[in-house]
Amino acid sequence: MNEFTLKNEYISLCDLLKTEGIADSGGQGKMFVADGIVTVDGEIELRKTAKIRAGQVVECLGQTIKVLAAK
Repeated sequence: MNEFTLKNEYISLCDLLKTEGIADSGGQGKMFVADGIVTVDGEIELRKTAKIRAGQVVECLGQTIKVLAAK
């Protein structure tokens, strides 16, 4: 499980996928979401720019990211 520390209150889902290297670009991240292969807290997430906040867990392509609060 990877950990991602927020710099602000939230990060958009497609940006998180890109930042963590799961998607090569924001566009590819949006395609992953549209294809229904991304889950947030165990539920399929279809909103490409969903606001991901501290405490949430994102999974895609067998990779898991736990989102931590900004320091």
